[in-house]
Amino acid sequence: MGLILTATAGLVVWIVLWALGTKGFDAFMLAAAIILVGASLKLLSGYLPGRRS
Repeated sequence: MGLILTATAGLVVWIVLWALGTKGFDAFMLAAAIILVGASLKLLSGYLPGRRS
């Protein structure tokens, strides 16, 4: 569920920045970075102590 919310937030950031006049590619790269961090945290959370999945 958290990954879906992170992706949604990244896309919202992309649209808002693009609407404010930022270049589309720059806004997309920021959104992609947010989604990449969220996905990385989701993958790494399984390796934390006490998390058996």
